[in-house]
Amino acid sequence: MAQNKDIKNVIVLIPDGTSLASVSAARWYQRYNHPEITKLNIDPYLCGTILTYSSNAPIGDSAPTTSCYMTGYPSRAGYVATYPVADPKSDIVPTDPDRAYQPMMTAMEAARISLNKSTGLVFTCEFPHATPADCAAHSYSRSKYEWIAPQMVHNKLDVVIGGGVGILRDEDKQYLSDEGYGIFMNDIDNFRNYQGNKMWALFKDKDMSYDIDRNPDEEPSLAEMTQKAIEKLSRNKNGFFLMVEGSKIDWGAHANDAAAIITDMLAFDKACGVAFDFAKKNGKTLVIVVPDHGNSGFSIGSRKCPGYSTMSAEQLFGNISQFKTSVEGLIAKLHNTDPANLREVVNELTGIYLDDEEHNEMLKCADYKRSSLSDEERMRGTQLTKVVAGILDKRTCFDFTTTGHTGEEVFLAVYDPTPKRMTGHHTNIELNTYLRRSLGFKQNLESMTDEYFAKHTDVFEAYAYSIQTRNGIPVLEVKKDDIAVLEIQPNTNIIKHNGKEVQLNSVVVYVDKNNTFYLPQSLQNLVAK
Repeated sequence: MAQNKDIKNVIVLIPDGTSLASVSAARWYQRYNHPEITKLNIDPYLCGTILTYSSNAPIGDSAPTTSCYMTGYPSRAGYVATYPVADPKSDIVPTDPDRAYQPMMTAMEAARISLNKSTGLVFTCEFPHATPADCAAHSYSRSKYEWIAPQMVHNKLDVVIGGGVGILRDEDKQYLSDEGYGIFMNDIDNFRNYQGNKMWALFKDKDMSYDIDRNPDEEPSLAEMTQKAIEKLSRNKNGFFLMVEGSKIDWGAHANDAAAIITDMLAFDKACGVAFDFAKKNGKTLVIVVPDHGNSGFSIGSRKCPGYSTMSAEQLFGNISQFKTSVEGLIAKLHNTDPANLREVVNELTGIYLDDEEHNEMLKCADYKRSSLSDEERMRGTQLTKVVAGILDKRTCFDFTTTGHTGEEVFLAVYDPTPKRMTGHHTNIELNTYLRRSLGFKQNLESMTDEYFAKHTDVFEAYAYSIQTRNGIPVLEVKKDDIAVLEIQPNTNIIKHNGKEVQLNSVVVYVDKNNTFYLPQSLQNLVAK
């Protein structure tokens, strides 16, 4: 496939777990509070819907759904850019059992390896979380940060901005420093002033704050992070691939926290505005905005509000517009508040005056450590998060059907500088096809998968090899004429050849399920030297 000369840069923006009702609520909230702003930044570019699913289930989580956007193949729940294990009774797409657990080349990795483009990630969760990980790491378990994080560090990403200070190890920082990166941990001033091209800038121990709780003197907005990433990445004459995730819209939906959903969606929309503005000026940038799945069954209108269908904008959006914090932010505040001032703090941050029943319900929460009640008086099993969310929810006419993901189609918005803009209804696989065609890879993702993630048993079948465990880490040793030639560890791009370190253009992945290393076929040539 010839490279598309009309498209040099690609920006994919993913509002995680965003159902269409979340978009509508954000738009109405903005109109209510700013009547002069009647549209979102995404509105002129809305052009279709995407059916997103796992390999064996119509409802997906972030790992397999974004994985499909990046690789072109749906995978199973929890799988990060990894080929699914076959499930013949439930598989929606044909699955090859022989490929189970094989890492799959992502569009972002291929853009760097095949087209020499710069690559970047921006997000508000911690960096090894499912969606950013799907672009630059591989694992059958999204929770294995100990595998995913070092892969992302060693995958030659040019710009990484988001959460996760507490996850980046000292050895990771040292590697990045040796490779010429600017490294900024909770350092917003130097993040803003850094003049170099390559950077890792992380804020907060794990995930960043919801935008409604964010202190702008400590944490940049998603829009600012997006602007900074584009500034750095656009210096590459070959172009760039950037993924931006509005991570915590999904978290707000899981928490049934309407204020967090709405305000984080608006923060995400501002980041979209940054991307669209750049694309229109640049003239060679494709911008795709698409959620990975729905979440929570969020609705504007609820049976708990009789006559909700004829309520005014004031009645629907007035109360929530007084909320100055998320449920998470309110609870953090309460844990540092004398219980005698509980009513006052809740009223100040939400406009809600607790009645006696609500006040007592909060004091009885088992995890409310500042409660004036004794341990015996507090209700075992009742969590402050659930109680606070319920109290706030009662003051709105929104509703939720679940705290989990949902299976409806998600919206698609596209700015394409060519006449070939994707429109209409498509699947997640077809979105990847559009992405491939727009980038014009020199080599398709499937053949790159086979080239860079081949089984060690195939690559070294003509040589003696063994897998040993050293300090809990599997190490592949390859011998020629009874002499160790290669020493290979997983989750890094560094191997040892005759005792000397060699950097690969991709990361090595080890899968314990089948005791297999996945690595470049070209390593066979190193052994032969």
